[in-house]
Amino acid sequence: MLSAKKGFTLIELLIVVVIIGILAAIAIPKFANTKEKAYIASMKADLRNLVTAQEAYFSEKTAYGNKTDLGTTYSTSAGVTVTATPSGGLGWGAAATHTGTTQTCLIATGNQVGVIGTGTDGEPICKAP
Repeated sequence: MLSAKKGFTLIELLIVVVIIGILAAIAIPKFANTKEKAYIASMKADLRNLVTAQEAYFSEKTAYGNKTDLGTTYSTSAGVTVTATPSGGLGWGAAATHTGTTQTCLIATGNQVGVIGTGTDGEPICKAP
């Protein structure tokens, strides 16, 4: 009498484990950068919001302000630090950093474009240190 055995052999289980390991080795590096990309997107969004806040401040005061001058009209995302530097009503520059990445994002308008390393007026750029 032949008995039907149910279940997997050790070889079959090892092959499945190896295949899962290979798939994980391919997938993990692709998603490892996701957090840093999210931090950079958050810094860029905060700098774009700063443009709006600066223009609103300029329309009232005819001068650009630093981050404390903007008061409650502007706040940053969690973990993001923004430093804005006005330039006598002729423009301003700002830098954003995040605790989760070493990259810094910069933005500038007016006479500060090129001074702080940005090439386009009002467009944030990010770079590694």
